[in-house]
Amino acid sequence: MAPRRPVTGLSQEPRERFQQVIKDLREKRGLSFRELSELLGWDQSLFSRLESGATTGSPEVATGLDTFYGTTPLVLTLWELAAADKKQFRPQYRPYMEYEAKAVALSQFSLSRLHGLLQTEAYAREALSAGGLEGEELEQQIDARIGRQAILEGEDPPVLRSILSEAALRNSLRDPAEWREQLERLLEASNLPNVTIRVLPFGTGLHGLDTTEVMFLRLLDGRTVVYMENDLDGEVVEESSKAEYLFRAYDAVCDLALTPAESRAFILRLLEEVPCDPSI
Repeated sequence: MAPRRPVTGLSQEPRERFQQVIKDLREKRGLSFRELSELLGWDQSLFSRLESGATTGSPEVATGLDTFYGTTPLVLTLWELAAADKKQFRPQYRPYMEYEAKAVALSQFSLSRLHGLLQTEAYAREALSAGGLEGEELEQQIDARIGRQAILEGEDPPVLRSILSEAALRNSLRDPAEWREQLERLLEASNLPNVTIRVLPFGTGLHGLDTTEVMFLRLLDGRTVVYMENDLDGEVVEESSKAEYLFRAYDAVCDLALTPAESRAFILRLLEEVPCDPSI
């Protein structure tokens, strides 16, 4: 009889497994959070939050831990699985996340807020707080939102077309420094070969999406799924006739928007208007 394979006893949930492994690696070295912080250069609160599940950190942190412990690519692999785990998102948004992970092309219109794939951590914090989240749940959802952005720069990333209403760009964050960072993030994203950002300026008139924030997800099988959301809920539209109607409306809005070059110049002008000194 073949010997039984050993069972680790560790969680089968990706995020919990990530927490358990990095905790085990640290404890086997007999290191405190403070000592690990001094050795690696990150704040000790980061390692505490990693092990408590409040955050999964970043690929840079995972790679740093792998290098320190000599476990490459164990920690990074576990981080990738944890970051991709759909259970980290609120239940009403999980169906969309499944489609987003499989999409080969994303076409999105922002009516009043920037899409999560283009948000900085500060923007995500303010947006999610406005939606009523707080405490540990807020931190976990911020982490989940920022972690999603890795799909734009991964291997064979999807194409993203984003049309931003001027209203979304005029409704700035409270902190000027954080708003500068967000505008710079948009400019950085627009430099990616798979990302196109266009601005729909004020004065273009009414259109078919002037009450709707929407994302179109084109899948490998050729289907296009539509997703619409607000702070409380999200709706996946799979019916082809509705999806086609909304996509025609999106194309019409695209025709009204500035070109990518004009849009980049528009965002640069907004950036120049933000005071460098928050006290000004």
